[in-house]
Amino acid sequence: MRTYKIENKEEIEQIVKACKTCFVAMSENNFPYVLPMNFAFCGDSVILHSAQKGRMWEILKKNPKVCINWTLGEELAWQNIDVGCSYRVKSKSVLVEGTVEFINDYDEKYNYLLKMMAQYSSRDFKFNKPAVTNVGIIKVNIETVSAREFGAKVTPH
Repeated sequence: MRTYKIENKEEIEQIVKACKTCFVAMSENNFPYVLPMNFAFCGDSVILHSAQKGRMWEILKKNPKVCINWTLGEELAWQNIDVGCSYRVKSKSVLVEGTVEFINDYDEKYNYLLKMMAQYSSRDFKFNKPAVTNVGIIKVNIETVSAREFGAKVTPH
């Protein structure tokens, strides 16, 4: 079984959109901190939301660099059932590195909330003013994207 690089942008987007959670990694005083979060994938950016205060916000104000991971699939596979080193988890993974931008504009926040809900539902949503005003919206401007497929069958040439 092999690991293959995924370069097709449509396939990368399909992997991300099939996931319900992303894992956002940040660094505080050279110590990693990772949170599972809901998201919206918007081509060249990722939208996250949370409260407007707390450990994550304090870390990101000091160091706005993040790495985000999406992983799809958890099927166990092996080449030889008796050989431990031949076991793999068949999955596809996308990693994004980028820089955080805090969004404060009301209309921009509202539009990003709509995009976020579109990740999880085909319903139309409306948000009241306090909900938009009080939510924290974080836009991650994507700098690099990489994707891999793990545990793929070896294909003969």
